[in-house]
Amino acid sequence: MPLPININQLLKGRVIEWDRLEFKKGWNPEEVVRTMCAFANDVNNWGGGYIVIGIEEVDGKPVFPPVGLQDNQLDQMQKELVELSHKIEPHYLPVTEPVIYQDRWIFIIWVPGGDGRPYKAPQTLGNKAQKRVYIRQGSVTKPASKDEERFLNTISIALPFDDRINLQASIHDLDKDLMTEFLYSVDSELYKEASDIGKEELSLRMQLLKGPKEYLRPINAALLFFNPEPHKFFRGAISEVVLYQDYDGITFTEKTFKGSLFKQIRNLLEYLKSVVLTEKIIKIPGQAEALRIWNYPYQAVEEIVANAFYHRSYENVSPIEISVYPDKMVVLSFPGPLPPVDKEMLKKKKIISREYRNRRIGDFLKELDLTEGRGTGFPIVYGKMAQNGSPNPIFETDEIHTHFTAILPVHPEFLKEETEDETKMDVPALDSPRALEILEFCKEAKGRKEIMDMLGISNHPNNTVRYIIPLIKEGLIALTFPEKQRNPNQQYYSTQMGLTYLN
Repeated sequence: MPLPININQLLKGRVIEWDRLEFKKGWNPEEVVRTMCAFANDVNNWGGGYIVIGIEEVDGKPVFPPVGLQDNQLDQMQKELVELSHKIEPHYLPVTEPVIYQDRWIFIIWVPGGDGRPYKAPQTLGNKAQKRVYIRQGSVTKPASKDEERFLNTISIALPFDDRINLQASIHDLDKDLMTEFLYSVDSELYKEASDIGKEELSLRMQLLKGPKEYLRPINAALLFFNPEPHKFFRGAISEVVLYQDYDGITFTEKTFKGSLFKQIRNLLEYLKSVVLTEKIIKIPGQAEALRIWNYPYQAVEEIVANAFYHRSYENVSPIEISVYPDKMVVLSFPGPLPPVDKEMLKKKKIISREYRNRRIGDFLKELDLTEGRGTGFPIVYGKMAQNGSPNPIFETDEIHTHFTAILPVHPEFLKEETEDETKMDVPALDSPRALEILEFCKEAKGRKEIMDMLGISNHPNNTVRYIIPLIKEGLIALTFPEKQRNPNQQYYSTQMGLTYLN
């Protein structure tokens, strides 16, 4: 039975974090049943995990090519797995798929987070084996401590909203075309079978339905992703973009986005890309390669927007709001982050969260390559903003976590007026401390990095534009070649008219 995920991406840890993948060289039923129990307990609401049999593991990472399994092992393993599922309390049956990968058979066991937490599994497979609660701690399966069991009992009372059954809906509210389009987008083998099977079977294979066989109902995540009008079930499942022409917010245009979440996000991002994002090319004197910058780097915008859809609550009726001002883009979602993340932690470049609000939505977005793994979103945004030469992003919430705000400041070059031919540069006043420092420092030829180090700032091309190019344009310093070129790939600058000025 093909899984609703791209196997190649899965095995390389690109859509599922390594902590949620367990690789085993061979079939070990005792270890498998305990790991199944741990993934089913899903103590961090990450969405369960995958056990891959037939691939060796070293330091938590798979070793390729796979060791592989024999054909006659597969049937036996599937029969034993049914028996093992009955040894877990309450009974838990995972989803499995034998796969040929790099010309060898492997066996994949998909263990979504369960509804019957806490689950217990036997310590051994003996008749009188004691049963324990198992959880995942990083990439390790371990028995839960008493405190961890209490915590698991606490969170088990509140199943993540996106994974709950929606009793107001039925399978008729799911759109098979959307499901098929999603499978095609993630390059799942299940796409090839989708046209030959009914909507109910396809929904079951994708784990979109829950309940007794005679009363199957879709989960909330299924309605959000595979219903063309999810806002009819969840009023807040829409997004709004407001483009302000001034700082006072008097003149503006707005656009509302509705529909299946994965199509809504794509349409919203495409709109921002075509209407908001702008590239500027700045020619640097004496340098063949021009400086290319964006008002907002697309990768940072994509991460911020996708994470707003991922981490918001769909029980909240407020839409996601994206406001674009002349000097910043503000993405507002409701409510705020889950504890222990607070407004002080949001000032850090890397956030560590123990619990996630939407475990199924997160998996869908990762499979679509719209969000990254846990804890990587903030570093990506910081990195892309820095790479573009933009100011750091700002993340905010309040004391009681009513909202989450992400602010991307516009690149400073886009705040400057433009002439017909070129962007005006900020020319430092001739008596400004930094201009004087540069002129004094360049009495002897100095490289760009040396100048930036002297100023105590990064050696980013934008700082060349800001501090060196204006002085070149004024004729105060010039590109030169020292008698003993220390680095043939480096550009050097020396003072010319600046010496006269300094004197």
